[in-house]
Amino acid sequence: MSSRVAGAALLIALGLVALPVHAVARQTKAPPPTESHRATVETVAKGLVHPWGLQFLPDGRMLVTERPGRLRLVAGDGRLSAPIAGVPAVLAQGQGGLLDVALAPDFATSRVIFLSYAEPRNDGNGTAVARARLMESGDSARLDELRVIFRQAPSGAGALHYGSRLAIARDGHLFVTLGERYHGRDFAQDLGRHWGKVVRIAADGTAPRDNPFIGRAGARAEVWSYGHRNPQSAAIHPVTGKLWTVEHGAQGGDEVNILAAGKNYGWPVITYGRDYTGARIGEGTAKPGMEQPVYYWDPSIAPSGMAFYTADLAPAWKGNLFVGALAGKHLARLVLDGEAVVAEERLLVDLGERIRDVRQGPDGALYVLTDSPEGRVLRLTPQR
Repeated sequence: MSSRVAGAALLIALGLVALPVHAVARQTKAPPPTESHRATVETVAKGLVHPWGLQFLPDGRMLVTERPGRLRLVAGDGRLSAPIAGVPAVLAQGQGGLLDVALAPDFATSRVIFLSYAEPRNDGNGTAVARARLMESGDSARLDELRVIFRQAPSGAGALHYGSRLAIARDGHLFVTLGERYHGRDFAQDLGRHWGKVVRIAADGTAPRDNPFIGRAGARAEVWSYGHRNPQSAAIHPVTGKLWTVEHGAQGGDEVNILAAGKNYGWPVITYGRDYTGARIGEGTAKPGMEQPVYYWDPSIAPSGMAFYTADLAPAWKGNLFVGALAGKHLARLVLDGEAVVAEERLLVDLGERIRDVRQGPDGALYVLTDSPEGRVLRLTPQR
C-alpha cells in the first residue's frame, strides 16, 4: 500500500479526520500471488501493423484490427486474410485509426460486428462506432450494410485519447469508452460533451430509456458515466455482469474502475497521478461525490485491453483479471477477492513488447496482441 493511502488510513483510525466510504483507493501495489505460474508463449500470427483489437469468431478464427485501417481474419494456423473490404475511412494519426472490434450477441445468425475508430471529419475528428455484416465468399470477405451508429460529439482536434474499447452487456447494449481528447480534459466533467465519458447505446445507436441522464437538460442521453481520462480497457464481469474499465492516468494514476450508472470518476478533479511536467493535477486524490478506483498504478503502466479469465485450462488463473501494459511492456495478472485486488503478478516481462489487447480463447488459453509495426498474436498457457 502506498504511503499516501496508508497515511490517510492512519488518520481515519486515530479519529483525526472523517472521510466518506471509499474516500481513498482500496489498494495499489498489491503483493505477488501465493501461487504463480510462468506462461508458455507461442506465436500464432505475425506481420500485423499495430494491431489494436481482437475478437474470436464462433469457428475459432480471429478478427483483428490494425490501426492503419485494416481488418483481418486470422486462421488457427496463423494465416492472415487479405484486408477485409468495406472498412470505414479512419484517421490513422497519433493514437487514432481502426481500433476495437466486437461481435453482436447473435453474430452466428446475423453476422453483425461493431467497429470503433478515429473518424476524420470536416470539423476535426472523433471516436465513432459503426455496425456492419461480415460476409464471406471463398477466400474473400467484406463488410456489407455498414452504418455509423455513434459519433463522439463535438468533434475535436489533435490525434490523442480516443478511448474506443467496446464491451457488450448481458442485455445486448453496447458500452463505448471515450477519451477526453487530452487537450480537453476539463470537459470530462461536462455532461454536454462525450469527451471523457463511457456511453451506453443500443445496437442501433439509440440511447436506452434507462440511461442515467435521459431527459436531463444539457446532458447527452448516451452518457453512462463521466470523469474519465482515456479508458482503453473494458470488460463485463462474468459473474456480476458489471462493467469494469481500466484507464490511463497521466504520470501515474492508471485506474481500475467498476462503473455504475451516472457516477463521476473524478478526472481531472481528483487523480493519483501528476502531470507530465510534474505539476499537481486538480484538487487531490479524493472529493465527495467522486468515485475511487478499485486499484491504481503509480508509476503508470499505460494499460490497454483487459479480460477476465474463466476457463479450466489454468485453474490458478480462474477468476483473475488480465490487463495489457503498453509502457510497462507486460501483462498484469490481478488476483481478485470479490471486487478487491489482493495480488498482482507481471507476465511477459522478458518479452519486452507493448501489450495492446488480451482475450480468452475458446481453447482456454489467453491470446494477446503486441503493439508494433511487426505486431503478433501470442498464445499464453501456464507452465505446468
